[in-house]
Amino acid sequence: MSSMFWLGLALKIVMTAGIVVAASVVVERSGPFIGALIAALPTAGGAALIILAVEHDAHFIAQSAVGSMVANAVCPLFALTFAVLAPRNRLVPSLGGAILVWLGGVFLSRLLPWTASTALLANAIVYPVTITIASHFLGDVAPRARVRLTARDLAWRAGVVTACVVIVTGLSSSIGSYFSGVFAFFPVAMSSFFIILYTRAGGPVAASVAAHVQAPLIGLTLGLLAVHAFAEPLGVWWAYLIGLAIAVAWNGLLWVWKNRRA
Repeated sequence: MSSMFWLGLALKIVMTAGIVVAASVVVERSGPFIGALIAALPTAGGAALIILAVEHDAHFIAQSAVGSMVANAVCPLFALTFAVLAPRNRLVPSLGGAILVWLGGVFLSRLLPWTASTALLANAIVYPVTITIASHFLGDVAPRARVRLTARDLAWRAGVVTACVVIVTGLSSSIGSYFSGVFAFFPVAMSSFFIILYTRAGGPVAASVAAHVQAPLIGLTLGLLAVHAFAEPLGVWWAYLIGLAIAVAWNGLLWVWKNRRA
């Protein structure tokens, strides 16, 4: 494989591990809401899009963003499922059930001919429903134990992230732009985050973060819409910068709104 592949792989591992560790520490010190703002940022997915941009043209990236928007409409169902299951179940069935919901959603979504408009509409329908249901699981609980990074945690994340990168980059030519965009936003970082929180702080804490992450994920949808709109007229890298700025600004607005309410 080319040196660019290994560079992209290292980038994704570093971005994912860094954001998961940072969010874990923030949850410990500042609570689930701030941790959810960090967890919702495009880390693993953003790194995957960077890798795709190196290997494909602007049109491919623009169409991949549509698939990523669809995947992000399924992501709140993933988080909501985990929020419902985690307080009363063990980690494996809780996370496994959430992943099955995500996989079922994205594969069923392939039955429809998606455009940016219909993907945005799907997000507009799903998020109000999941945010309303998740509000029952928001409890701003405090972790019972300090969250620490261990060698096993890092090895697990590196293994899962590596597999995801290999699948997305290795199969992107054959699975096309839609599924490349979809699997670029497989919830690797979020799954890693939930595992760490569950094992360190318990199911209620992890469930609270999963419930809080619903609203922040809307910013990611808006950022992906910008990538789709600007990738061809402005270039991929400018589109990525605009999309990231939108996602960060959205989370900043949520933080301001939360503080004003407090």
